[in-house]
This record gives sequence, C-alpha cells and structure tokens, in this order.
Amino acid sequence: MQAYQDAIGEMIDAFARLPGISHRGAERLTYYLLQQPEEVSDTLARAVHNGRHSIHYCKRCFNLTDEDYCPICKSSKRDTHRVCVVEEARDIIAIEHSGAYNGRYHVLGGVISPMDGIGPDKLHIKELMQRIDEEGIEEIILALNGSVEGEATTLYLISQLHNKDVKVSRIAQGLSAGSDIKYADQMTLSRAIEGRTEINY
Repeated sequence: MQAYQDAIGEMIDAFARLPGISHRGAERLTYYLLQQPEEVSDTLARAVHNGRHSIHYCKRCFNLTDEDYCPICKSSKRDTHRVCVVEEARDIIAIEHSGAYNGRYHVLGGVISPMDGIGPDKLHIKELMQRIDEEGIEEIILALNGSVEGEATTLYLISQLHNKDVKVSRIAQGLSAGSDIKYADQMTLSRAIEGRTEINY
C-alpha cells in the first residue's frame, strides 16, 4: 500500500511542477488518469516522450518544429517579404490565431535582461540581420511584450536595424502595459497587428 501511495505522490508532484498547475489541480489530473483506460496515459506519455526527443528549433526562424524548417517557413502561401519578430515560439501561436498576419516569423529566444545575464549575444539577433541581407525582407514587425525588458530589446533592435534597407514597424499598443502577447485575446492582437506603426529613425 505504501508503494502505491508513493507512486500517486510521484505523479502529483510531477504534474504540480508544470506551470499553472496547482497542487489540487495536479491531484485532479492524477486521479483522472488513474481512472481512465491504460491507453489514455500511455498515449500521453508517448506524446511527451516523442515530442521531447524530436522537436527542435527551425533552422530559419527558431520556431519549434520536428523537421528542419517549420510549416510556416516551408509554406509557399506566406508573405516572404515580411517578418514578425517575437520573444518566444509560443507567441507565434497567439498571433496565428488572430488571423491578421500572413508573413514569416523570427523568434529571438528571449529578451535582453542584464539582471539575468542575458545580453544581445544570447539572442537570435545576429541571425535576424543575416536573414534581412539574404532573404529580401522588406518589413520587420516588432511584436515583443510590453515589459521593461521587452521595451529595452525593442529599442536595441531599432538601433541595429538603422542601417538596414528595411521598413521597421511595431504592433500598436492595444496591449496593456507589461502584458504578454501569448495571453492576449484574438481581437486585441488582430487590431494591434493591423494598426502597427512604422518606426522612423
């Protein structure tokens, strides 16, 4: 009986380590899975295992994918002359759900944060500059979060893009200060993208 209780506790602790899952929520997930047929938990475990070992960064934009290039970069229906710059791969999902954008993306992999030891060299900024030179990009849309670090990164990118022959714009400030793009509703994001403003420097 003790081993059974320990196994349950291990499952609960594992779920509780996930972001947004409280201890009570972890308990609900654990008991739900234990009450389902074995194939339900087996499918979940297999999906997590396979995803963890097969998903990596897109060679072009650093989105997450299980191929060399993500579906967005591979699509012939996307506008290849526009690139939307985001902090994280999951920001792409939020923007895609808005339906207001049909270009490509570039994931920085974070924001400049000296307190955390993250400088420009730790982000995919150099790769962005290379893409501008090599891919005939005409517009860079900056869609970083409204945090202090996000604003600092936006200003740094603007300074780096100054000598590039490319239009630079940023999404409209319809998002509340400090809010994350990934948590914004579709209508707000759609208006923010459609109402983007060109940056004159």
